[in-house]
Amino acid sequence: MLLLALAAAGIFLPKDYDSQEQVFFTVAEGEGLREIARNLDKDGLIWQATFFEAYALLRGRAGNLQAGSYLLSASMNVSQIMEKLFSGDVAKETVTIPEGFTADQIRQKLEDVTADALLNLEEYQGYLFPDTYYIPHGASQDEIVGMMIDNFERKTADLPVTSEVVIMASILEKEVKTEEEKELAAGVLWKRLSQGWFLQVDACPWTYENRGLPPRPICNPGLESITATLYPENSQYWYYISKPDGETIFQRTLEEHNAAKAEYLK
Repeated sequence: MLLLALAAAGIFLPKDYDSQEQVFFTVAEGEGLREIARNLDKDGLIWQATFFEAYALLRGRAGNLQAGSYLLSASMNVSQIMEKLFSGDVAKETVTIPEGFTADQIRQKLEDVTADALLNLEEYQGYLFPDTYYIPHGASQDEIVGMMIDNFERKTADLPVTSEVVIMASILEKEVKTEEEKELAAGVLWKRLSQGWFLQVDACPWTYENRGLPPRPICNPGLESITATLYPENSQYWYYISKPDGETIFQRTLEEHNAAKAEYLK
């Protein structure tokens, strides 16, 4: 009876009930029950490795503990720790990527989340979908980029998105603010493009020296900009400017455009 009571205490009583400290505990790919139990013991998270092993065998979970990085505490008992490892409830970082962020801005946001160097994010610019992500602690660059691209594909699955659409949407994301302004600006830019005009958008100096769309997206656009690009507002406008307060106003002729610039962009 005494041994049974000791075993029950070792399983259901925390090692340090009052502990406020949380630590990252990593289960590597291929690690077995015995190694996991010993590491938990070595890190001071459980009373004894044998209690953890015995409980895992009793619950039939010895071969079902998932690899990953977990946030654990000595204030948790063996049963609670095992449930985390069994369910794969890995530690996650919450990262919000705003619309219009460039690859470099995303890199800065993610540098505390992954141990990878985050190289070559520019290759994926335009498709790193702006959103809030719950990223497993220690995730690799490939895993993080994969999450963002998968999200882009889910969010745009019902839309006829092409590379040209993504490039134009990235320009809209940087150029104008509201949905209505984006739809009008998209109409203007597609119309200028169809007539072989220079786009001449301030967000992309390339468009002042070259006709057509830039060769790649200039940022990562949100769904609103993508939708506005696909479904622009046809209008009589050929020009627009953004006022100092951020509002975009539209003009029909070059004369109106120059007058607006003289009035608002002094």
